[in-house]
Amino acid sequence: MNIYHNVKAQWLAYAVFFAALAVVPVLVSDSFLLNQFATYGVFGLLALSISLCWGFGGILNLGQGIPFGLAAYGMAMTMQMQTQDAANPLPPFMLNNSLDHLPMFWEPFRNTTLGIILSLIVPTLFCAIFGGLMFRARVSGPFFAIMTLAMLSAWYTLILDVQPYTNGANGITPPSPLKLGEYSVDPYSPAAYWTVLLLLLVATVTAKLMTLSRFGLVVQAVRGDAERVRFLGYNVAGYETLVYTIAGFIAAVAGCCWVMLTQYVSPAQFDTTFSLSMVIWAGIGGRLSLLGAIVGAFLIQGAQSYLGDTFLNTWLLVLGGFFILVVRFLPKGLAGLIESALGRLTSRRGRDDGNGVAASRLVPQPGE
Repeated sequence: MNIYHNVKAQWLAYAVFFAALAVVPVLVSDSFLLNQFATYGVFGLLALSISLCWGFGGILNLGQGIPFGLAAYGMAMTMQMQTQDAANPLPPFMLNNSLDHLPMFWEPFRNTTLGIILSLIVPTLFCAIFGGLMFRARVSGPFFAIMTLAMLSAWYTLILDVQPYTNGANGITPPSPLKLGEYSVDPYSPAAYWTVLLLLLVATVTAKLMTLSRFGLVVQAVRGDAERVRFLGYNVAGYETLVYTIAGFIAAVAGCCWVMLTQYVSPAQFDTTFSLSMVIWAGIGGRLSLLGAIVGAFLIQGAQSYLGDTFLNTWLLVLGGFFILVVRFLPKGLAGLIESALGRLTSRRGRDDGNGVAASRLVPQPGE
């Protein structure tokens, strides 16, 4: 019965949280600020993917910037090709790099629908292949984290080295917003904000249902003791690969939204600092709580937006110190602190019962 009420309270918290976010465009008239809030939704998607992978799956992923960055480049390529015509298909930066024809891997992105699909499928497929190879070899724990970090650095170097095709350190800046048919998505409009919010809502609800399913229970069992689960006959590598791939897909959705909102992508999306920041968001908010991880991303990025100019280069030191304190004294993050406070409040009410309700609970109730 207590578990039922706990899950019910969690769904209620989700409903209140997203309902509050839905009214933001009504309260905010500044289009720049609204765009900034929308980007927080992108960070929320990334924190959600880390919580699903690390918190529930026990897979510490320090390279979540890979699916995010690949999807972002795919979306940028799609938006760039929307501005090119058949007579002049080459983006300006390719002309500056002495290319005389459009590279073959750019051709599919001339079709908007196909470009968006590829932006989601390619990063997801990469995660499935990379994760499958690693988990079948039983690479786990800190070794897997190091491998993801190394792969992230490799992608960063690759994007820089193939400058004629990616514009190197300058990145890709589509000159026009994303066009879906006859509709142009204004990145500073309420429509763009609600689009990101809807994707965040769908991803969160799906991830939550997943953790409550049989699949989610097995994944959490693998997190606790992979060898015991393997002994019981489960394909541990398959479960680990699947949860890692799903987390990668969510990060890919975030990458597409990022370019839709900012109209820019660069190798900075593959930077190790950015991927480590995702882990910090989830750790501070509470990696075992999907909603807590999202709130952690909102709080940290909001603080960076308004305090980053004050602390300048020392901001990362401040953030790192705060992360250490949370890990040391609040291993379940801010979400764990709130749950603990609510638990004490509930137990106190149960003890302070003048009508004998607390005493009656000493007798087992039906269904408990």
